[in-house]
Amino acid sequence: MSKPERQAPPAPLEYLRRWPIRAWLAVVAVFLYAPLITLMAFSFNNSRRNIVWRGFTLDYYVQVFQDQGLLTAFGNSLVIAAVSTVASVILGALTALTLWRFKFPGKPALEGALALPIVVPEICMGVAMLVFFTQVIPWPTSLAWPLNLGSIIISHISFSFSFVAIVIRARLASFNRELEEAAKDLGAGEWRILRDILVPHMWPGLLAGALLAFTLSLDDFVITFFTSGPDTTTFPVKVYSMVRFSVTPEVNAASTLLIIITVVLTAIALRLQGADVAKDAAGVA
Repeated sequence: MSKPERQAPPAPLEYLRRWPIRAWLAVVAVFLYAPLITLMAFSFNNSRRNIVWRGFTLDYYVQVFQDQGLLTAFGNSLVIAAVSTVASVILGALTALTLWRFKFPGKPALEGALALPIVVPEICMGVAMLVFFTQVIPWPTSLAWPLNLGSIIISHISFSFSFVAIVIRARLASFNRELEEAAKDLGAGEWRILRDILVPHMWPGLLAGALLAFTLSLDDFVITFFTSGPDTTTFPVKVYSMVRFSVTPEVNAASTLLIIITVVLTAIALRLQGADVAKDAAGVA
């Protein structure tokens, strides 16, 4: 019988075949996801004390769906995230297209201002928005729903559209300008080029930016805490008010639902992005 062939040693760039890299990735994965898995596991704990496991139950999920205040806060968060995402994608796309396509005085200043919401601490943004909506343009707190969420929506748009613009501009950096020139030679106007050439190329960036804006808005606490009124509680603020007294299984159950929604939305976005990348590769081939 012939001797079994020895496995070839890993090449210099085959990092995943080296056991130190694998061990490091395992440690990082445990560090990142062990708290979330623990939280989700204890949301099924049949005990008011999270430090002791008493058995499996779904009662606390039932209590979450029966808590009207929590459901209202969750609905507010979804509305705020949806509206701010749409507005952020539109503003971010227009901003990215302007910075990518045109040269004009003050462009470096605009690029620097675009990065401010990203680098400025959220506590500073929250205080600035609080001063703006109380001293500069007082926002009425007695408006009917969802108009009473206007100050929070504007605040979320002000910081999330910068993330969208950066993602879309990075996507535009790979655009072949010869396609635009060829379309002009064939008689296409600016709107036709934007609709049939630029927007399809920007689509993965638009999708990634929308997902990023939605996630940032949905889990934002600091800025929302400063701009929300007494009757405009959002889901993170509601969970914080519940945690102030004690971490109960209801809090774990509500947090688990939010994690599941985020994971599902991320999976859908990645699936759509994968389909677009495969379509682009097929078109190039």
